Amino acid sequence: MEKLRKNKTYIAIAGNIGSGKTTLTKILAEKLDAVPSYGDNDNPYIEDFYEDMHRWSFNLQIYFLGKRLQQSIGLQNMNENIIQDRTVYEDAYIFADNLHASGLMSTRDFNTYIEIFELSYGLLKTPDLLIYLRADVPTLISQIQKCGRVYEMSIQEDYLAMLNERYDNWINNIYKGKVLIIDIDEKDFILDPSVIDDIILDIKTKISEDE
Repeated sequence: MEKLRKNKTYIAIAGNIGSGKTTLTKILAEKLDAVPSYGDNDNPYIEDFYEDMHRWSFNLQIYFLGKRLQQSIGLQNMNENIIQDRTVYEDAYIFADNLHASGLMSTRDFNTYIEIFELSYGLLKTPDLLIYLRADVPTLISQIQKCGRVYEMSIQEDYLAMLNERYDNWINNIYKGKVLIIDIDEKDFILDPSVIDDIILDIKTKISEDE
């Protein structure tokens, strides 16, 4: 089993729907002797949202935000190495922002959402390393179909493409912490498990930078 440089290292995994966040979280937690923390997919609004995005977008995002904040604050109090599946930043900078820009969340609801997010932002610890799983839309579609979640089967390619644009903008222009970008189109750790060894080496290298 590999070891990280010290106890209480906080690694978060970000990426679009279908990029493999949950799978990588599980693998890294096992190999790095870390505690996995998974996103809450049991949002009671999620099926309604995919049937009528405009009507349910605010409800969906507020529920995710509350759960993610609760999860993140809880992780900060643990004296363990942590691998987190998706971050609270993505809820605000990617999904809520995209819904607003697409006309699926009203400006009034979006402003309310951002006010709530910003009130809690200062309470959160920045991850020691953010792993961004970058994948083109065909790869995401393929992974979504393999996962077989019924409520995700109706996701449109244009929607995934818009999310990709926001992820790239967030990583390149907004996020200030350490980032390791993994191109899933080139390094498919699911089809080729040997890629994991390279990923772990990259993780250790990034974490040790500037120390």
